[in-house]
Amino acid sequence: MARIDAYEMLGDEVMTTALLDRLLHHAKIFNLDGKSYRLKEKSKTMEVK
Repeated sequence: MARIDAYEMLGDEVMTTALLDRLLHHAKIFNLDGKSYRLKEKSKTMEVK
């Protein structure tokens, strides 16, 4: 996945920091363990080829 520099994208470092602070203040973090369904399906399609 490509890294996106939010400051450059939005043009103002202070406003970007404030925006991200407001968005992430009440964010919930989910730690998912286990096998990825996406990778499992990809490995199936690679076996077929």
